[in-house]
Amino acid sequence: MSPHRQKASSDRGLLITFEGPEGSGKTTLIKAIAKEMGNRGDDPLLIREPGGTMLGERIRNILLDNASTEMCPETELMLMVASRAQLVREKIKPALEAGLIILCDRFADASVAYQGFGRKLGEKTVTTMNDVALDGVEPDLTFVCLLPPAQGRARQKRLQTDRLDRETTEFHQRVYEGYKAMANSGKSRFFIIDATGSPAEMLDQALTRLRMLEHGLLKYL
Repeated sequence: MSPHRQKASSDRGLLITFEGPEGSGKTTLIKAIAKEMGNRGDDPLLIREPGGTMLGERIRNILLDNASTEMCPETELMLMVASRAQLVREKIKPALEAGLIILCDRFADASVAYQGFGRKLGEKTVTTMNDVALDGVEPDLTFVCLLPPAQGRARQKRLQTDRLDRETTEFHQRVYEGYKAMANSGKSRFFIIDATGSPAEMLDQALTRLRMLEHGLLKYL
């Protein structure tokens, strides 16, 4: 553990999640923010969903495997939730208790978008399942990188490589609409990033919002 992490242990940790449809640039944004934090001596914990733990990564492989064509929407949701439950208990809650900054590439909102809207299971069903997995954990801030599906898929360098990449245009449009609905729900933790711009422009939007977040771990950002 780095000296900074030891110093931060007296503060409650910070959970920042990043959401968005395929090709929206959220993973690039996470890396850029982590670099900015590193430049000031911080050491954020970077995790992803599904995955983030040994068990979660095995679940991720099942979810994205092109051979999993017979997977029904309910099974997909339960596997997502299972990976999330493990991540929350094994990584996220201990990190928050230790006073760490966590940058998470997708989290519970992804299931609302992908399984709730994309698979048409409904937000209520997904929320009920998420409640079990989250065990009271909620992000302090969620960046929603919005980019229309056509632009996102054109931007991707790895088109149609996994099971979700191969989904229909209609599916990805529903996912996009789900993210828009959440981002515009009025919940204060959501912040929309205009993902049509360059990575530098997206980073500037995110840093501007982070500087407004009242939290001791971000006072030097």
